[in-house]
Amino acid sequence: MKILFGVQGTGNGHISRSRELVKKLRDSGHEIEVIISGRKEEELKEIEVFSPYRVLKGLTLVTYRGKMNYIETMFQLDLGRLMSDVLTLNVKGVDLIITDFEPVTATAARIKNIPSLGFGHQYAFQYHVPMSRGNVFERYTLLNFAPAQYNAGLHWHHFNEPIFPPVIPQSLYGNETAGAREKKVLVYLPFEEVEDVSGLLMPFDSHEFYIYGKVKEDCDDGHLHYRGYSREGFLRDLQESDGVVCNAGFELPGEALHLGKKLLLRPLDGQIEQESNALAIEKLSFGMTMHSLDEKVLREWLLKPGKDPMEYSRTVDYVAEWVTRGEWDNLPDYVEAAWADCGGLARNK
Repeated sequence: MKILFGVQGTGNGHISRSRELVKKLRDSGHEIEVIISGRKEEELKEIEVFSPYRVLKGLTLVTYRGKMNYIETMFQLDLGRLMSDVLTLNVKGVDLIITDFEPVTATAARIKNIPSLGFGHQYAFQYHVPMSRGNVFERYTLLNFAPAQYNAGLHWHHFNEPIFPPVIPQSLYGNETAGAREKKVLVYLPFEEVEDVSGLLMPFDSHEFYIYGKVKEDCDDGHLHYRGYSREGFLRDLQESDGVVCNAGFELPGEALHLGKKLLLRPLDGQIEQESNALAIEKLSFGMTMHSLDEKVLREWLLKPGKDPMEYSRTVDYVAEWVTRGEWDNLPDYVEAAWADCGGLARNK
C-alpha cells in the first residue's frame, strides 16, 4: 500500500513511537511518505529515519512554566495556512492515511475521502479510560484535533477496551532489568524552567539526577548532571536509572514501566491529556504524581522501592499486521493478541 503517515512534531513521544511503526511498515513492503507538523524543522531531532518526509506548520500548543498558555496558543494559530496545506497536499495514489495526532493529514483524509487510521495515545480517549474533567474546550480538542475513521489507541493498561499496549523502542527489549544503578534518577521536565528544576533537586544530594529538557549542553554540578538532547544518551540513562521524574506524557512513562522504573509524574497544568495520564497512573498504582514542583512529594517518592518490569509486547508488530491485512473493523483480535504477548505483570494486571 501507499501510505501517507502524519506525525505530530510537538512532542518527542509522537516521533519516538511513529519512528518504530514507520520502520515496521516499510519492512513489511509498504511505501511510506511522512508529514511532520507542529514544530520548526530546525527544532526537530533525529528525524532522518522518516525520509522521505515534509515538515508543515500545522497546529501547536504554547506553554510557560509548566502551564498551558491558551491566549498565546490562540494568537499563534494560523487556520488559513492549515487549510492551504490540507488542500494542496498531494494524495495521488494514496491508499491509506495514518495520523499520529497530526491535523493536516487527518483533515486531508476527511476532505478527500481517504481511509484513515489514528495511531497513538490520544486515540485511547475514544474509549472508556480514566479522563480528567477538564473543560469543554479541552475535551473537544483532545477528541477532535486529528480524528480518524479507525483508532489504534495506546495505553499502559487495556481497561477492558480495544486499546494496544505502549510502543517501546526496539533497543529496550531483552535487557529490562539490566544496568540499573541505585539512586540514579532520570529527570525530563521540558515544560519547566531549568532553574526551577534545579532548585527542586538541589537539596537531595543522596541521589544523582540526570536532567534533560531545556538543556543546551552537557555539564555537571555535583549531584546534578545536565544533559543536552541525545536519543542514545537518553535511553542509556533511562536504562541505568532506578526512577524517572517526568511530565505526564505517555511514551516515557510507558518505557519506564516496561523497564521497571518507579515513576513520579508532574502533569502540565491545563493539559487534559497529561492530567488524565496522572489520574490513570494513580488509579493503576503505577506511580506517584505531583501537581507542582513539590519537595515534600519528591522526598516521599525517593524513599519508595523499585518496580517490577511490565515487559510490554512489540506493539508495532500487531499494529502493522492490522494495517497490512486491512481488517480495520476487526481491531479487538489484534489488541487481544498484543496483550497476550506481554510479560506476566502487564498481561495479568
